Amino acid sequence: MKKEYDFSKGIRGKFHRPGLRINLPIYLDPENRNFIEEIARKKKRDVAAVVNELIKSDKELAKAL
Repeated sequence: MKKEYDFSKGIRGKFHRPGLRINLPIYLDPENRNFIEEIARKKKRDVAAVVNELIKSDKELAKAL
């Protein structure tokens, strides 16, 4: 690394995109991943779809409490 860097010609916010939403990966424990994958195989669905269904049902249960 250099001792100093010259940012005098830099442009502030050059790569900023307002309202941009990034989908970040979510990592599951091996036990949970195997559980989800098994459900997805049985339902012939995508793993992401199964996870979303489970989250939706958990939200409804939480609201009921």
